[in-house]
Amino acid sequence: MKKLTFIFLLFIGFGINKAKAQHDPSDQILSANWDVIGDVEFKMAKDDSEMYAIFNNDIKKRAGKPFELEGYIVPIKDGMKQTKFMLSTLPINQCFYCGKNGVPIMVEVQLKEPTKFTYQTIKVKGILKLSTANALDASPISLLNGTVVK
Repeated sequence: MKKLTFIFLLFIGFGINKAKAQHDPSDQILSANWDVIGDVEFKMAKDDSEMYAIFNNDIKKRAGKPFELEGYIVPIKDGMKQTKFMLSTLPINQCFYCGKNGVPIMVEVQLKEPTKFTYQTIKVKGILKLSTANALDASPISLLNGTVVK
């Protein structure tokens, strides 16, 4: 079940489905850092059992360094306090799979201290981690040791 949940979130986050979003454009978070994340490409194995992220030089040079993103919390677990969640460019109620529509870019966030769930945007700063492992098993892009920027 855990693997299915992750695969579900991965497909949401990295736009395997290139459907056009039907959302309020003013809600979408646009930034240079989200553009860097959005340029990551994926390659499926011939038997579709594995998928790997292909990182360009722009994101590789940022790996292991502080990286900041503003976005919407998409919880992985229930609860009002969140330490590990997905951060999205669209609110959860506008996500094609989680709510109404759209296929937003997402990254996994792991905070040092819990933050209260909100439908408003939050700004998070953490260390950018890139993973070359099978993206169907683990998030290829994460922000680790994160803090909420106020």
